[in-house]
Amino acid sequence: MVHCGHARRRRRSGAGEVVAVARSGEVADAAEELRGWVVVGVVPGTAETVVARAAEFARRFGTGLACVAVEPDRMAFAESIDGTVLSYPIAPEDWADEIAFEPELRERLLTVLVDHAGPVAFVALTGDPATGLSSFAGTVDAPMIVVGSREPGLRGSLREFFAGSVALHLSHRQARPVVVVPLAPVSRAQALPWEDEL
Repeated sequence: MVHCGHARRRRRSGAGEVVAVARSGEVADAAEELRGWVVVGVVPGTAETVVARAAEFARRFGTGLACVAVEPDRMAFAESIDGTVLSYPIAPEDWADEIAFEPELRERLLTVLVDHAGPVAFVALTGDPATGLSSFAGTVDAPMIVVGSREPGLRGSLREFFAGSVALHLSHRQARPVVVVPLAPVSRAQALPWEDEL
């Protein structure tokens, strides 16, 4: 279930070498190129905080950083022999022939990574976020997966109601270490984000 490959572009920016990996069947090439990199799950709106922390881990490990966005609004239905995954959108009005990492999100993350000296890759996947992150991390033999904690508010509640917590699924359904970056920590005197919804 890994979409990566053909749309590779390399450039130098404030971050180290940038490898934009969007989609195709070159799974083996991507797996070798990104072997041992820290994998970070990217969600628009909270990505900057999580990616900044993941970049610290990548620096400490002396490795690259693979920023992986999993589009849960698309369902994978077949995988061809070359590794290309065929998928369709749940909402027909969202139909697109190519799965690609959101360009605006990529640019925002590059500004966060301006001081990161290591290489960075941007990967777009489809399907269940926990399954996609786990599968990709296994393919590249990642030392860890970094994700954000539960999003506060209705949007995070709805996403977790339908899909469950990505961090929780990752911690129980695969063997790699999972680092959860707190997105909206509260003091002991405050209610936890989900307590107001019970």
